[in-house]
Formats: sequence, C-alpha cells, structure tokens
Amino acid sequence: MTKGEETRQRIVAEAAKLFNQHGFEGGSMSELMEATGLEKGGIYRHFSSKEELAAEAFDYAWGMALDARMRDLDSIPDSVDRLKQFVRNFIDRRPSVPGGCPLLNTAIDADDGNPVLRDRARRALQGWRQRLTDVIAEGIKRKEIKRDVDSRNLSTLIISSLEGALMMSRLERTNDALLAVQSYLEDYLETAVRRPK
Repeated sequence: MTKGEETRQRIVAEAAKLFNQHGFEGGSMSELMEATGLEKGGIYRHFSSKEELAAEAFDYAWGMALDARMRDLDSIPDSVDRLKQFVRNFIDRRPSVPGGCPLLNTAIDADDGNPVLRDRARRALQGWRQRLTDVIAEGIKRKEIKRDVDSRNLSTLIISSLEGALMMSRLERTNDALLAVQSYLEDYLETAVRRPK
C-alpha cells in the first residue's frame, strides 16, 4: 500500500468517527483536520468533496458494523440458531466506529438533505436485509424454518425491531429496550419460525 493510500484510509477512518457521531452537517472540516493532522488541501487532495468523503466514510463505518453483526454466523449450521446469533451479535458486539449504528444515523441525517448518503444508506439496508433473507430462505429449504414464513417480512421484523430498540436504548441510556427485543425475537424464532422436528 502506498503512503497516499494509507493517508486516504486514515482520513476515511477519522471521517467515519466524526460523521457517525455528529452527522454530515455537524462534522466540520476543522475537526477532521485536527483528527488527521492534515490541512484542508491535504484532505481534498484525496477527495473531490466533503460529500464524497462522507460517502466513503459511511461505507467504512457500515462495513465495520455489518462485520460485527454477521461475525461467526457461517459457523452455525442451523438457520434459526444463526438468526438468534445475529440478534446476540447486534446486542453484544459494538462496531469499532463510535456513535451507534451508522445506518440508522445516516438514514436519519440524510433523509431529505443528502441524496448521495441517503442512497448509500438505502443500499446498505437492502444488502443487510438480503443477507438475512437468504439465511431464512435457506432454512426453509433445509426444513429448519416453517414453510409459510415470509423470509423478507421476517428479516424486516428483525432489523426494524433491533434498530428501534437501539434508538430507544441510546435515548434512555439503558439496554432495557435491546434486551426486551432480544428476548422477544429469540422466543419468536423458536415458537413461530422454527419448524418442529
């Protein structure tokens, strides 16, 4: 990796922290300059605009979050157990980028004001939902999940429940909502989703 590539990656990592905590508008270039030790021109040597940098910073932050949430799932053979592990990962494993869920933060921050970031967040959600949908569809095929379970609806239920609970937990500064949703989803997966043997 060249020195220029290392510098670019360092800028993206620092921008991910800044934008994930303060949003696109709230993350100032002066703060980014301080965090990276670079002048404004040094940053813009690597990025054509703040928007381009923010888009790459989102991709970086989202990649870290998704890796934490999907960790170890492939090692679990049963699809219902894999979904339960996903829920546990969401609750227990925090991504290394501070500020909470980059998808939730970016979706709210960029809803109407930044179409580039909104599109990145929308595509991230679609990819995430598709990964869970694939786990569920595989479980139906392998007769681990009931045949009448709608895989897209179940993946939507899991994601929206966890993201909503995360928002509540951050506002209330307690894990109560996350733990309640974890308990509900684990019970739901066992009673309404798992196919009896």
